[in-house]
Amino acid sequence: MAFLGLEKHLTFYGSYHAHPTNIYIHIVFVPVLMFTMMSLGANVSLPLPLVPSEYANLSTVTAAVYGLGYILLAPIPGTLLAPYVLVQSLVGSYCVGHIDRFNMYAAAVQVVSWLLQFVGHGVFEKRAPALLDNLSQALFLAPLFVWIEVLFMMGWNQELKLRLEGSVAERRKEMDQAKKGKGKGKGKSEL
Repeated sequence: MAFLGLEKHLTFYGSYHAHPTNIYIHIVFVPVLMFTMMSLGANVSLPLPLVPSEYANLSTVTAAVYGLGYILLAPIPGTLLAPYVLVQSLVGSYCVGHIDRFNMYAAAVQVVSWLLQFVGHGVFEKRAPALLDNLSQALFLAPLFVWIEVLFMMGWNQELKLRLEGSVAERRKEMDQAKKGKGKGKGKSEL
């Protein structure tokens, strides 16, 4: 499970997602965001040999990169998640080509989904989202993280779950101490 530092990545992401309500918000809206992202990526055509023109686009390439990355990072969850990512890409590509104004709907859903996740962080986590510290890591890991959360809820790899809970608690404590350290010495006279 440690291939490519899975536990390190999940600890990073998990340290921003510990409140159950925020986790559930992400479980619902990260797949929605991924689908709409794949759909919008379908608008960028690419010359891909052996791929039907309707699916020769950025969405297909993104799905392949994400799917392969997930398999390398977490073989069991990644192998289960990769086909879902590919299906999101294929369905998104189909919708863009066959549903009037689908891009407008996808963009609107993107905005609402992002807003709800920021609410999850601000109201429930009381901390900024992970993407403010590491955008690429957060965007790549979010779908895998929520998938692994679902697998944990179904009883998969409870040993890993317990290790992550400990490392996340430790990292959150460090983050809180660092935050307090930044706030020291800032009284009203310094404003």
